[in-house]
Amino acid sequence: MAYRNQGEFIRALEAAGELVRISRFVDPRLEIAEVTDRISKSGNGGKALLFENTGTAFPVLMNAYGSERRMCMALGVKDLDDTTKEIEALFKLLSGPKEGLLDKLKLLPKLGQFASWMPAVKAGRGECQEIVMATPDITKLPVITCWPRDGGPFVTLPIIHTRDLHTGTRNVGMYRMQVFGPALTGMHWHKHKVSARHFAEYKKTGQRMPVAVALGGDPVYAYSATAPLPENVDEYMLAGFLRKKRVELVKCLTQPAIEVPADADFIIEGYVDPGDDLIWEGPFGDHTGYYSLPDWYPRFHITAITHRKNPVYPATIVGIPPQEDAWLGKATERIFLAPIKMTLVPEIIDMEMPVEGVFHNLVIAKIRKEYAGQGQKVMNAMWGAGQMMFNKILVVTDESADIRNYESLARYVFRNFNPATDVYFSQGPMDVLDHSCSKLGFGGKMCIDGTAKTEEEIDHRFEWGRPAAIRLQNNYAEIHGINTDLLEKDIPCLIISVKKDRPNHIRELHEAITDTPGVESVKLILYVEHTVDATDLSVALWRFCNNLDPKRDHILTERQRISDPARRFACLGLDGTIKTAALDNFQRDWPNIIVADDETINAVDKKWPDLGLGPFLPSPSLKFKDQLYGMEAVVTL
Repeated sequence: MAYRNQGEFIRALEAAGELVRISRFVDPRLEIAEVTDRISKSGNGGKALLFENTGTAFPVLMNAYGSERRMCMALGVKDLDDTTKEIEALFKLLSGPKEGLLDKLKLLPKLGQFASWMPAVKAGRGECQEIVMATPDITKLPVITCWPRDGGPFVTLPIIHTRDLHTGTRNVGMYRMQVFGPALTGMHWHKHKVSARHFAEYKKTGQRMPVAVALGGDPVYAYSATAPLPENVDEYMLAGFLRKKRVELVKCLTQPAIEVPADADFIIEGYVDPGDDLIWEGPFGDHTGYYSLPDWYPRFHITAITHRKNPVYPATIVGIPPQEDAWLGKATERIFLAPIKMTLVPEIIDMEMPVEGVFHNLVIAKIRKEYAGQGQKVMNAMWGAGQMMFNKILVVTDESADIRNYESLARYVFRNFNPATDVYFSQGPMDVLDHSCSKLGFGGKMCIDGTAKTEEEIDHRFEWGRPAAIRLQNNYAEIHGINTDLLEKDIPCLIISVKKDRPNHIRELHEAITDTPGVESVKLILYVEHTVDATDLSVALWRFCNNLDPKRDHILTERQRISDPARRFACLGLDGTIKTAALDNFQRDWPNIIVADDETINAVDKKWPDLGLGPFLPSPSLKFKDQLYGMEAVVTL
C-alpha cells in the first residue's frame, strides 16, 4: 500500500487508534525524547506521538514505527512475513528454469510489475518544494536533543541522498546529523557506508559533493534508507516494491544533480566540501544503549530548505532497548531472510535478532542440517554477507528448535553444544559503534554451534552432570550477585555480577569457580559488571553483549571430571564487564550508558497529567541510574 504522503500515514495511525496528539508544549530539547522513551517502553511499543506544540512552526512525529502493528502499517502489510514470502516467490520465479516459450511468457506480467516499481523523475516542482525558506535555517525546525550528554540537537530520521561521481548511481542512506548552526551540520557516515565511499571519490578530485536530505513522505522511504541492500541496488526500487507503486522524484533546487521524493515533508539541500576541515561531532546516545563518543566527521553545508504546506517533522530516539528502532530491525530481519536464503545460505530456515543484541551483537540462525560441519559453513557464509559482517555473536541451531521461544531455544542449544569443541572464534570488521573492540571497527566474533551433532562432530570424552545446587556468593567477596535461575530450567548457564579490582581478575575467578563442587554441570558462565542485577536477564544480556569482545574476553576451562576422571569437563567463561587501561590494558575511552537527567525527568513528571497519555509512567532511566560511572558520556572511575 502506498501512502500519498506522511500526513496520510498519520491519519491512518490515528484512525487505527495508534496515535496520540499532544497539544501541551513539550520542549524538543530532552523533553520530547523523555516522553517518547516512557511510551515506547510501556508495553507493545505504546502509541505513536504527535507533538503539536514544539515552540516552532512545526509539529514532531515520534515512535511512528514503534510496534509490530505500526511497522506493518508503514509497509502496507498485515504481517512482516508477508513480504518475506513475496520476495521468496519472486526469487523462485526469476531463478527457475525457463525451458519453453510458455515459461518465458509467465515472466512478462512480473517484468511489467518491476517496471512499475522503478523510481521516476517528474518535471517541475514537487509538494516538498511548495515553500522555500528565504534564508535556509535548520534551527527553525524542531530538531530534537535526545539525551543529556549529546553534543547538541541531531536530525535522527534523515533520508540522505548521494550519487557516485563516476557512475551516477544513487545511494539513499540514514546517518545522524548534528546541528552546529543555521546552515551547518555534521554528516556522520562511517567508513563502511556507501555515501562515505562516494565522498572518497569526490575527495580525489577536490570537487564538492552534492547531498540532499529528505524528511517525511511515505513512511517506507525511511525504512528503505536503513535496509542493507547491495551497493548498486536503488533503495527507491525497494520502496517501490514495498509500496507497490513507483516513487516519484523531483530535482533539487540548488543541487539539481540530486533527486528527492516529491511527497517528502522537508528537503534540506547542500554539499560536503572535501577541502573543509572535519568537525568534532558527538557524543550521541546511540542504539546500543551507550553513548557513541565524539570523532571527526565531514561538514554538511546547507544551501536550501524547502517543505510542503503543513509539514510534520519526523524524528526518533535510540537508546537502551527496547526502542522504536527495534521494529525497523525486525522488518529487516524478516524482509531480508528470503534473499539470504535464496542467494547465500540455502539451508537457512529462519533468523532472529533478539532486542538485547541491538541488531548486530546477537543473531540466531535456524538451518536445515544435513552434514557434519554445516554450522561452520553457515557461520562463514553469514559473516561474509553484507552488514552481517558486523555480527558479534552468532548462534546456529537446526529445524528442531523454536527460535522465538528463548527458553526452549536455550535448552536445546545447551543440550547440543560442547564449549570445548562447538564454539568458534574469529576476528573481523565490527560496527564502529561497538565500544568493546580494542581497535575501532575491528574485533572478535563468536559462533556457537547449537545444532544436533552428527557422530563425526561428537567428542565422547566430555560429560556434564545434571544441574546441582551451587553456592558461590559467600565464597567470593567480589561476587555481587548470581543468577542460578537458568539451572533450574535445565539450562546449564550462570550469570554472575562481579566487581573487578585487579588484572586477570575474571580469568582467575573463572578458574576458581570451575573447581567448585557442583559446577561440573555448567557449560557457560557470563560475567557482568557489579552494578548490573544478574537476575534481570534482559538487562544483563544487553550489558553483556555490548561489553564483550568474544575472542579477547573468553576463558575456557577444561579438565578431568572430579567425579569421573575418565571423562572430561569444560566450561566457557565470557567477560562482559567494563574494560579499563589499568585492569585490562584497554586503551580506548569506554562510554557510559544513556539515561535522562533528573531535571528533565522532573519536568516531564510535572507535565504528565496534561499530556493526555493515560496513567503516570515513571522514567525508564530511574532503573539505570546506579549503573552510571560518573555523569559524562565517557566513563569515569
